[in-house]
Amino acid sequence: MSISSRFSVGIHILSLLELNKEGVNTSEFIASSVNTNAVVIRKIMGMLKTAGLISVRPGVAGAKLAKSLDDISLLDVYKAVNVVQEQELFSVHDNPNPSCPVGRNIQDTITPLLANAQFALEKALANVTLDDVVKDILQKEQK
Repeated sequence: MSISSRFSVGIHILSLLELNKEGVNTSEFIASSVNTNAVVIRKIMGMLKTAGLISVRPGVAGAKLAKSLDDISLLDVYKAVNVVQEQELFSVHDNPNPSCPVGRNIQDTITPLLANAQFALEKALANVTLDDVVKDILQKEQK
């Protein structure tokens, strides 16, 4: 199982909005870049808008970034698209057998470890901005 693809699609959308800021950014155009359905794009764009990362004008094919590239971290995108709820990246199975020593203790043993892992992931995402992503895309395009 992997983290929802909404996260990578959100990064894709934001990067495309920056690189095509002089163009027309319809959901159909963005969907063609992501290679998905425009309905999926509109749903994710709605999440990005709610989080204050993009602005969209109804009836006009124009979405744009609401913040500068270096003010948007990957953690902002991660949280905007509701990848996971707070402290729920990893779920621990319910109702292990209490008569087994592992079953009796597994939840209390691994829950703090998994919380630390989620914290580390989120800290790493907070240290990367959309500016970093766009610069890397442009560098790869020049090769």
